[in-house]
Amino acid sequence: MWEIEAIAAVREFVERGGDVLLVIAFVTAVMWTLMVERFWYFRSGHKREKTRIQQAWDSRVDHSSWNAQQIRRLLISEASAKLHAGLGMINTTVAVCPMLGLLGTVTGMIEVFDVMAGGGGNTRGMAGGVSKATLPTMAGMVAALSGMLFAIQLDRFADDETQRVADQLELEH
Repeated sequence: MWEIEAIAAVREFVERGGDVLLVIAFVTAVMWTLMVERFWYFRSGHKREKTRIQQAWDSRVDHSSWNAQQIRRLLISEASAKLHAGLGMINTTVAVCPMLGLLGTVTGMIEVFDVMAGGGGNTRGMAGGVSKATLPTMAGMVAALSGMLFAIQLDRFADDETQRVADQLELEH
């Protein structure tokens, strides 16, 4: 029975907050899907890629010539590109969430102004507009904050791991 109550609570929240909440929920779901994919890559895919890079480097006889340096840079660049793939989109979705919250604020305030323009002091209608103005703002900020914390960690890990790959492919002098 708790599932039905939870669904009813979410439905009521969306009704009070307006359609912008659905857009925020969609963007947040995309953001978290991208983050889970990156975590998955870091935990499994990158280990295989690191092994492949190390084997490619170790298979070379020459590690000190100009050509070897360029191949090393290429291997590091490939690792970095794969580590940073999708991070720009994650950062974009993090930045879009508060903007969508502001869109909800504007649409809610338009509703409040419409009620006020109609006269009659319809406080229930004004309260509904204020709710549609504040709930999307809160939802957008919460989504952005939660995503930002993890996006920073993902960026930091990708940078650190790129440096580890570079350190692993030391040049012989």
